[in-house]
This record gives sequence, C-alpha cells and structure tokens, in this order.
Amino acid sequence: MANNRGSLADIAFFMVRLIIGLLFACHGAQKMFGVLGGTRSLGNPLLLSAGVIELAGGLLIAFGLFTRIAAFIASGEMAVAYFKMHAPHGFWPIQNKGELAAAYCFFFLFVAAAGAGQYSLDRLVRGKG
Repeated sequence: MANNRGSLADIAFFMVRLIIGLLFACHGAQKMFGVLGGTRSLGNPLLLSAGVIELAGGLLIAFGLFTRIAAFIASGEMAVAYFKMHAPHGFWPIQNKGELAAAYCFFFLFVAAAGAGQYSLDRLVRGKG
C-alpha cells in the first residue's frame, strides 16, 4: 500500500479486508453451526475442514492476524472448492456459479502476497503487515 501513514488506499484496503474476511467467516459459521440459513456439516470431513478454514481464516484475515498464512490457506481452499464443486458444471464461472469462489480465491491470493496492510493486528503486534 501507500507509504504515507493513513492514506486513503490504506483505509480502503482495511475496509475491504475486514468486510470480505467477515463475509468469508459467515460461510464457515453456516457449516460449523448451521446459522445464517446454512446447514451444519460436521459429519462430512471435507465440509468440516472447509468450515474451520472459512470461520477461523475469515476472522484472521478480517482482523489482520497471521494474515499472509491465513489468506494463503483460504485461497487454496477456494481453489479446491472451485475445481471440485463448480468447474464440473461448466467452463465459465458465471455458468457454473463459481464466481464467488473464484473472487475469494484471487482476493485471498492478493492478501497473501500483499500482507495485512497498515491497519491490522499483524502491524500492531509485530510491526509489519
């Protein structure tokens, strides 16, 4: 992000990371607790692991703690979800209803590369983003 403290880009990145991380955590809450219109999926090991990654990873990304590793794992989970659940139903994400999985995958890949940014617990605890 920008070098000057408190830049508009830093604030915007914080807000986007926070909202997308919390939305991702909601998907995990659906699988883990059956809330928000979801179905509890603790009996299926694949969905259980997805729920843990989504809930924990989403919260870590949202608040910017262990952000790079959490985002890398979340990106990989979304790549697996896309190719396992969506790609068999057609080539194009809009056709196979996989656009959200693809968007999450590439956003998290960006966060894994860029770090948490200026406004994060990583920055507060370790002095780096």
